[in-house]
Amino acid sequence: MALDGIVTRAIVHELQAFTGARISKIYQPGTHDLIFTLRGSGGGGKLLLSANPTYPRLHLTERSTLNPAEAPMFCMLLRKHCEGGTIESILQVGMERIIQITIKTRDELGDVSAKKLIIELMGRHSNIILTDLASGIIIDGIHHVTPSISSYRIVMPGVAYTQPPEQHKLDPLSIHKPEFLKLIAAAEQAALLRSMEPEPEAEDDRLEFEGELGNLIQREAVPQPADGSGGPAPSSDPAGWMVHAFSGISPLIAGEIVQRCSHILQAGGAPGAAGQEPPVALWEAFDSALEPVREFRFSPVSGRNPKGKPMFSAISLTSIGEPVKSYSSISQCLEDFYGDKAERDTVKQRVSDLIRFLGNERSKNIKKLANLQKDLDEAQDAERYRIWGELLFASLHAVSKGDKEASLINYYDENQAEIRIPLDPLLTPSDNAQRYFKKYNKYKNSLLIINEQLLRTHEEIAYMDNLLQQLAHASLHDIDEIREELVSQGYLRDRSKKGKKKKKTTRPTLQVFTSSEGIDIYVGKNNLQNEYVTNKLASSNDTWLHTKDIPGSHVVIRSETFGDTTLEEAAQLAAYFSQAKLSSSVPVDYTLIRHVRKPSGSKPGFVIYDHQKTLFVTPDEERIKGLPNIFKS
Repeated sequence: MALDGIVTRAIVHELQAFTGARISKIYQPGTHDLIFTLRGSGGGGKLLLSANPTYPRLHLTERSTLNPAEAPMFCMLLRKHCEGGTIESILQVGMERIIQITIKTRDELGDVSAKKLIIELMGRHSNIILTDLASGIIIDGIHHVTPSISSYRIVMPGVAYTQPPEQHKLDPLSIHKPEFLKLIAAAEQAALLRSMEPEPEAEDDRLEFEGELGNLIQREAVPQPADGSGGPAPSSDPAGWMVHAFSGISPLIAGEIVQRCSHILQAGGAPGAAGQEPPVALWEAFDSALEPVREFRFSPVSGRNPKGKPMFSAISLTSIGEPVKSYSSISQCLEDFYGDKAERDTVKQRVSDLIRFLGNERSKNIKKLANLQKDLDEAQDAERYRIWGELLFASLHAVSKGDKEASLINYYDENQAEIRIPLDPLLTPSDNAQRYFKKYNKYKNSLLIINEQLLRTHEEIAYMDNLLQQLAHASLHDIDEIREELVSQGYLRDRSKKGKKKKKTTRPTLQVFTSSEGIDIYVGKNNLQNEYVTNKLASSNDTWLHTKDIPGSHVVIRSETFGDTTLEEAAQLAAYFSQAKLSSSVPVDYTLIRHVRKPSGSKPGFVIYDHQKTLFVTPDEERIKGLPNIFKS
């Protein structure tokens, strides 16, 4: 992937349509993310601003998000200063990944005031910072940077805003052919001179920094030449030289330019003297790649590079592998590329302990099942021990103490066959018989207990499988509900502070999809939601769906009348939100709610049903993503 200066330019260009729009609502669904609901004469939209350290981005979104009941402090501050305000301008700083949004609003006294919201899309140093436009003083940032973290710049309330260190790179959009060729010559000469210099001695007092910001700080400490030199030689590493010399050029775009250059040279070389052919060809490739960027003609695409790694670009690429997806806007490209990656990563971090716990519990129950089966096999021999005991009592005269076995006629066998009965030589014949009767009684009584334990153990394994499946599809909100369920069922200890009682939610937040026929389809993502959807929300004539004998979500079509399209889309949802998400021809049962019931004392989310019919569907992620959906509580 490459959210570089070119992608940032495409985003800013697209957002120009919202200059003059009003910010009607502000939400903060996650630690790093903000959602601005915009209203304007040209229509509205939702703007996602993310300072996620792995997936920083800014684009329009149509994705439904679940917002916390209590807004975080930074969200409250933005509501105070920006909600109801008008967007005056949206600008990019040079070709950097920094976007500045100027917002004009009125303060508590009704006076007009202006704020600047700065979005820095810089990897793990990404930030969203609100400043006062007139003074440049930071009001607050979504991530604080204290003096202990960075001595170069501080991001704290009351401190003057300082831009990230300049990289002293050239603007690739304002360069012309003669300058470009001079830069190549200068960089080649500088690289040659460096290769002839002796290695410098290490400086013990030089500060070491990690990460991208550290590299920038080091560059600020030792200014880089602004003529494209100082990096690798263009002849040996043209992509590395372009990344080093030009602002906003990512390795992806530099690699694309090099590939175009190769095509030009293979097609017969560039015009000019023989020694100048590669530099001229590189210029032609450079110019062809950046011409649409200068003219704001973007062609967003996504696909995979030759190594199979996902990638996207704001311009068309010759280096991208099939299949290539094209988009009408950069926001659509980013929305499709990132999807719910950021939330899934956060969820993975939050559920790792739960997955480990459930996996251990499941393994314990698998072992328990094997031991119970062994006991069951032994207990099923109970009748044999009764027969042995009775035969011994009937033949005490034929057996002596010290015998290791007795060969007796089995009167219970229709053929009266001879049977060999093992004996303990230290016991009398009568005691041996009594021993077998005790074994018979023990195993006869344990059969009921073993069968009951087998049933419970199978239920436990099914319950763990069900919870593991739910965690695979869980949102951040769902995780808390699953954790609460495990606490209420006695699997986990309550980690909440004593005396701080949580409000019990009787109505969980549910994801509701709308079918192509305009009918609501409710999907439960955990047992709390499943039980509410099936046992409380749905009417007796609503249709209930669930994957057949596979852990998955409860799905309900909230209508008595609907067509085959709605039924098929609901079955798609049931298959997609199940353990069989990646399978084909997944069996999905459907029946009316009145035929679904919860057995007394059963595990949360467990139901039995009858009068069902079965559909076979293959989950289609693109089709499911295309269904409109919202969260309802």
